[in-house]
Amino acid sequence: MDVMKTDAAALTTQRPLTPISVIERYYDLIVSSAPCFEVSIRDDAFEPSMKLPEMEPRMQAFLSVATAQFFEVGRYRGMPLRLFDLRQNANTQTTKTFASTLIVARAIRHIQDTGDSIVLFSPSSGNKAIALRDAVLRALKNKLVHPEQLRIVTLTPALTTEKLRRSELYDDPRLRALNPVFVLDTESPEAVKVVGQQFKDLFNRRPLGDSKLWHSLRLENYRFSDQARAFFDFEYGDAWDTDRKTVHVHAVSSAYGLLGYCSGVDVMKRHGTQVSTPSFLLVQHLATSDMVLHLLDGNFEGASAPRYKQGADGLWVQSESAHFPATTWSPDEVLEHTFYTHLPPTAVEMTARVRANGGSGIVVSLHECMQRYSECAQFLANTPVSLPADPRDLKEWSLVMAMTGCLNAIDRQLLEGMDGCTIHASGTYCGRDFEGIPTEGLSFIDSAEEMMEILRSPCNP
Repeated sequence: MDVMKTDAAALTTQRPLTPISVIERYYDLIVSSAPCFEVSIRDDAFEPSMKLPEMEPRMQAFLSVATAQFFEVGRYRGMPLRLFDLRQNANTQTTKTFASTLIVARAIRHIQDTGDSIVLFSPSSGNKAIALRDAVLRALKNKLVHPEQLRIVTLTPALTTEKLRRSELYDDPRLRALNPVFVLDTESPEAVKVVGQQFKDLFNRRPLGDSKLWHSLRLENYRFSDQARAFFDFEYGDAWDTDRKTVHVHAVSSAYGLLGYCSGVDVMKRHGTQVSTPSFLLVQHLATSDMVLHLLDGNFEGASAPRYKQGADGLWVQSESAHFPATTWSPDEVLEHTFYTHLPPTAVEMTARVRANGGSGIVVSLHECMQRYSECAQFLANTPVSLPADPRDLKEWSLVMAMTGCLNAIDRQLLEGMDGCTIHASGTYCGRDFEGIPTEGLSFIDSAEEMMEILRSPCNP
């Protein structure tokens, strides 16, 4: 599909009733944009180029799970709400499928061109690790690479082990040894990034044979994939309507997905396409609200953070700021372990875009999400996304956070002048959706040195 040649007048037709394979649909456009995302590597780090494999049946099968759909879910106080469902891959149920698919595709192309072996590595709160493991498994199943050519090593905090999914990478003893799941026993989830960097340095000093380690956290890896959100929105949403002011609502840690959307808009504008400039509502939780604080203050010092007072019923309350929870069970609450990043370097760019193009930021609490839970379920009733009847079974709160933040922002008049809200369904799943990796299948470690020892042990190839 050449989205650049789409007739805007035809875009008001009925949206497809079946999921669209997004990366496959815009593959040529993504390939042509690759030079815009290339960066020079300044240290000893290895990273493949942005080149992707040629499209052929095996690649089509590999890409096929990265699907999306739009759903009109109703109105709230007169504001139209649209769900942008990006979590349709049943093996991940998060939008991380998109970036992980293209990361692995680039690894495949490098292996095809050079014969090198690659060890993918990612520290993660859980969802990114799950998606990368799924993408590597799909590459193996579609015979795009051999097991020794492409491996995946992940490092997640102990707090999020309940997110880790069992698959053939665990069930097959050979694949389990080649693709270990490391778990860092730490009270600070963000520590996985520090230990991950130490592991990268150790590996580069003493590689495993001829394998090259790819530490895949760079922002451009996510911009490259998430630009497809904008292409899809232009063809099937309302990004073609330059007279309409749509706010894109997203639960964020560093807002990689929204910055990727912006990259897609920029690509279309460079092609001379008339496309709407997006507004954004950033939704966060109290434990890591730095993106919202930066939007309000221009820094991370927290001047706009309200003071909470505990009532006689034990609930903490505040009425100073419409951007923060009115009620919470804890002023420092960790609502969703997925969001653990402090001082995100993307805040400066995101703040500039919101201030220039409209939108806002809002922090939500678990108490507020519980108050809105049944309401969220009702809005989702005519979509494939279902929330468990018992919220205690929900293992990923991103979508509920985004919906709660959207409704609260409308109530608090933070979205004045907007014509509609597009809520990015970046992730939601519950315990019954998957089987977890058994505890004995996880490698608990305290340091990067332990990771290297396990990788070099005789039981690992």
